Amino acid sequence: MKEVIRKKLKQIEEEHDVKILFAVESGSRAWGFPSKDSDYDVRFVYVHRKDWYLSIDQKRGVIEYPINELLDFSGWDLRKALNLFAKSNPSLLEWLRSPIVYSDELTLSAELRKVGNEILSKKACIYHYLHMAKGNYRDYLQGQEVKIKKYFYILRPILACMWIEKYNEIPPVLFDHLLEMQGLDQDFLDEVNHLLARKKQGDELDIEPKRKVLNEFIEQKIKFFEGYVKDISESHKTNMNELNKLFRKTLEESWEK
Repeated sequence: MKEVIRKKLKQIEEEHDVKILFAVESGSRAWGFPSKDSDYDVRFVYVHRKDWYLSIDQKRGVIEYPINELLDFSGWDLRKALNLFAKSNPSLLEWLRSPIVYSDELTLSAELRKVGNEILSKKACIYHYLHMAKGNYRDYLQGQEVKIKKYFYILRPILACMWIEKYNEIPPVLFDHLLEMQGLDQDFLDEVNHLLARKKQGDELDIEPKRKVLNEFIEQKIKFFEGYVKDISESHKTNMNELNKLFRKTLEESWEK
């Protein structure tokens, strides 16, 4: 499948006259708990030629392709990506740390990873993950019987919030690595690891009775972070001059050959 994806990325470059700076897997495959029917969520950052940016026209900074049954491609223009990076956009921060890389030919991703924790907005990231957890919890885990696999889509953002609170750094992408965080209760870990083992063995974890230990953990953490995030006070730390330099450097490097 990697070769199919790389071929499509080359096609995107030709169709749009862009250079793809890096392309990675996002979503459940990158997180380490795909289902049998999970599609491939390919995410990328690209750059246009210089003249594209020297224009008064308002231009769209996104390339998207209709999702088919297996492949989902979506990318952001370099200028859009750097502006989102300055705001600690959690999706982009995850792309930069994805364990599944399809293309990474220039230095952009490495340079952004170097400064990611320095400019991290705890408030922005925790709000993002908390919103995700609350929405999924509301939609999927309210009955006596629930879609058991949805626990992972709620626990992962909650554990990401905990990681940010505890370590003041961007959380790992892989779910397994989040479980290595210090201080997690053993009963909670036993329950999660049991479900994770089943999922990795191919059990689709459909409708089953809800897990009391996990629901109580989720409700407790949601309540805690609803209060915690409101009290975070932080000053803006992003050096936009440095990001502008990186933009110009990347633009030159991308088309010099």
